[in-house]
Amino acid sequence: MAETEHRPTNFIRQIIDKDLAAGIHDTVKTRFPPEPNGFLHIGHAKSICLNFGIAEDYKGTCNLRFDDTNPAKEDITYVNAIEQDVQWLGFEWDGKPRYSSDYFDQLHAYANELIDKGLAYVDFSSQEAMREMRGTLTEPGSNSPFRDTSPEVNKQEFAKMTAGEYGEGECCLRAKIDMASPFMCMRDPVIYRVKFAHHHQTGEKWCVYPMYDFTHCISDAIEGITHSLCTLEFQDNRRLYDWVIENISIECTPRQYEFSRLNLEYTVLSKRRLIQLVDEGHVAGWDDPRMPTIAGLRRRGYTPGSIREFCKRIGVTKMDNMVEMGMLEACIRDDLNTAAPRAMAVLDPIKLVIENYPESQSEELTAANHPNDESMGSRTLPFSREVWIEAEDFRESANKKFKRLVLDKEVRLRNAYVVKAERVEKDAEGNVTTVYCTYDPDTLGKDPADGRKVKGVIHWVDGNSGLPAEFRLYDRLFNVPNPAAQDDFVSSINPDSLTVKKGWVEPSVTLSAPECGGWQFERTGYFCVDKDSTEQQLVFNQTVGLRDTWAKIAD
Repeated sequence: MAETEHRPTNFIRQIIDKDLAAGIHDTVKTRFPPEPNGFLHIGHAKSICLNFGIAEDYKGTCNLRFDDTNPAKEDITYVNAIEQDVQWLGFEWDGKPRYSSDYFDQLHAYANELIDKGLAYVDFSSQEAMREMRGTLTEPGSNSPFRDTSPEVNKQEFAKMTAGEYGEGECCLRAKIDMASPFMCMRDPVIYRVKFAHHHQTGEKWCVYPMYDFTHCISDAIEGITHSLCTLEFQDNRRLYDWVIENISIECTPRQYEFSRLNLEYTVLSKRRLIQLVDEGHVAGWDDPRMPTIAGLRRRGYTPGSIREFCKRIGVTKMDNMVEMGMLEACIRDDLNTAAPRAMAVLDPIKLVIENYPESQSEELTAANHPNDESMGSRTLPFSREVWIEAEDFRESANKKFKRLVLDKEVRLRNAYVVKAERVEKDAEGNVTTVYCTYDPDTLGKDPADGRKVKGVIHWVDGNSGLPAEFRLYDRLFNVPNPAAQDDFVSSINPDSLTVKKGWVEPSVTLSAPECGGWQFERTGYFCVDKDSTEQQLVFNQTVGLRDTWAKIAD
């Protein structure tokens, strides 16, 4: 279970408090109802934290229920991924996972009940005709010619649908409500349709499947859900939710409440668009670290605690707003700053040769694993005559603001000695490949004895014991804050969203990740081991940089 946290109140909690105080409910029962037709994303994490968090805080229960009413788009792979994501975030559902398909027999019976009451009918109109009859936001709809068919005939026709005697799209079952309603969802909505597809739970048993708006409210009632929490796009549908419950013979009457969905800058949270990104190969799968999916964030090195903290910070309201990506990144940065051990890695290497260091000599230096937490202990750093440094940490000439290595100037190697650059070696294109320097052997862990000041410090990796590694650096997947507003959102994909570098990492870093999941590579950022890693080739994903560079760009 997720650790108990003090959370600020919100309008949903205020409703629950009033319901409990008034004796409307003596316990709280929520549910998280994902469709198993894709991977969960950060927006779902908000709903997970809300539903499971409320149940946890009020000592109630929360069901995991798969809304599996469209077998053509669903797959058991998505079911397994969703279960993994919920558990990884730190939550456990009540009992076994539930499925809307568990209630298909009951749902079918309730549909027949509506038919018997003259509140549902089988419509043989074409989809085009139904669209025309539906009306517009300003004009009422018109009745279907099948609307007044007798309950007896409708019962027979629905039985034929169920028996597979009609093809897909040939007919459907509609609720008989009000074609003049100002709310489009109340204009005789479809509640059952014919679909010939293998279902991952029920196999070939059914060829008619209930629609979400009919299924969801009844499933809530069957499970005894007290507070059914949905995002704002279902606000109008609450009228249909209540209509169905009021017109069938079921005891429990759950209530639906809506909150604003998450909108996050520089990404898309529409499942349809995420599927498009995957299917068209714009990303390397659902768990691509650039994706806003929980699987992608996990692979990138985000922790469950950082995502829960993000959901806590953004809060729960009825107001739609766009959340800055920097807020999500701040949560993982705060988490890893405390929890991640330090190490050194060089992503864009050039060689540093210490000419006055004995060629056959090597030594073991000691470095703290965390500058502010002695309990994390220390590690051994092999050191020898040749080391790797970052190319950007050396210049042949520079002004006083450049605090790194410059020809004829000194700098300290992190946790090691002071060195002075003497000369360079370049390739055919004029790029520096090797810097030759000298070191002061009396500066290990202390300033030069003659009192000279060395202000710059750079990181390094030993040339003999360093491990070769691939570093995957991730940027925003899109180069505009709101790609969903673009006519062709894929045209806004950032071509520099992934940069791959080949470098070196100190030997203390292995395939066995620390408890928090990753390291802070000093002066570079936070990284985790990618699933593509092998003993021969380590692969690291950059979780987040040490600071918000996008905020500076925006300023």
